[in-house]
Amino acid sequence: MNRLLCLMIACLGVSPVIATAGDPVMNDEVRWWKGNLHTHSLWSDGDQFPEMIADWYREQGYQFLALTDHNVLSEGTRWMSVQAIVARSDDGIVDRYRDRFGDHWVQQRANPETGDQEVRLKPLDEFRHLVEERGRFIMIPAEEISDRSEGKPVHINATNLAEVIAPAGGATVREAMQNNLRIILEHEKAHGREVLPHINHPNFGYAMTAEDLAAVVSERFFEVYNGHPGVNQLGDKDHPSIEQMWDQINAIRCGIAGVAPIMGLATDDSHEYHGKPGSRPGRGWVMVRSRFLTPEHLIQAMKRGDFYASSGVTLDDVRFDESTRKLTLEIQAQDGVNYRTDFIATLKGEATDHDRIGVVVSSHEGTSASYQMTGKELYVRALVTSDQPHVDPSFKDQMQQAWTQPVGWSK
Repeated sequence: MNRLLCLMIACLGVSPVIATAGDPVMNDEVRWWKGNLHTHSLWSDGDQFPEMIADWYREQGYQFLALTDHNVLSEGTRWMSVQAIVARSDDGIVDRYRDRFGDHWVQQRANPETGDQEVRLKPLDEFRHLVEERGRFIMIPAEEISDRSEGKPVHINATNLAEVIAPAGGATVREAMQNNLRIILEHEKAHGREVLPHINHPNFGYAMTAEDLAAVVSERFFEVYNGHPGVNQLGDKDHPSIEQMWDQINAIRCGIAGVAPIMGLATDDSHEYHGKPGSRPGRGWVMVRSRFLTPEHLIQAMKRGDFYASSGVTLDDVRFDESTRKLTLEIQAQDGVNYRTDFIATLKGEATDHDRIGVVVSSHEGTSASYQMTGKELYVRALVTSDQPHVDPSFKDQMQQAWTQPVGWSK
């Protein structure tokens, strides 16, 4: 530091903060980070202020959160009537907001034209500094691009955006998926940043088929579990469950198209935060293995497949050895809880042989499990199920689970 600058700092009574050789190095050990990538607030159809939502996730032990409101990023100036806010939640919502962040943070006014009382919705760049903490919790800008085609919803999340993306449309569901994904990937390239696109709740409105998701080969991620109770997670007599759909997609991708399998996320898709029935927070999340808690490192890890999805089960480790073709996992045991690990594969064979798709090739009880591939599999993945019910189930008889990514595929 030059002499003049030091003199100026001394006159101001400020001590310079300069990294020196004696300062501790930032922790760069590989570890697991917990996050939710599908969240709604008052900026679209959620019923809570965004900073209150972020504060809840931080307090619950999450390390990253993406607010994914429909066709909007939380930026710019937005006022919302108190009446509309209360109608979505309850009479005490503004008081709780004020109790948490203080009178000076909560901004109210009378609408210049109608006189109605309004509250300003804070944009991400303004409130993130109240909740973020280096190495402990970050916010990631994101959007749920909400499109329609053939009278069906086509929703794709884009995480770590620089600016809002308008729905692209398409003559068919498949075309709409492709058009939106193309724009997301162009956005990623144009802005020089890592962006994670993923397909949301394919059984919502039974909008998407396994064939649709298999055909859009540049899409590498979808929601294998979505905590909204209205997304038909289990399917019906005419539609497969999402779990079954995952293997159907990858049977086509790996066995016919010769492309890499699609990977599965678990998300909340949360809208309700006041105890009401509906899509509440804390139901599903991803665990990402990375050295650093930044959007870029998290997304790079997910693109490598170095993550798993969970609705309650925590893994200490999951490894696939390419040389031995062996998948191994270790479960973080909870007292009095029993675990079953099912290794699920799609076997090589005729495309018309549906009995080979999503087959349980091995099952193990306990907190350690491994599977040695035999050469008959197109891929293998693990599903871990505990004997404990989900703490806030989105469907009947839901148990706590974890899903690892499909591995062992080769072109």
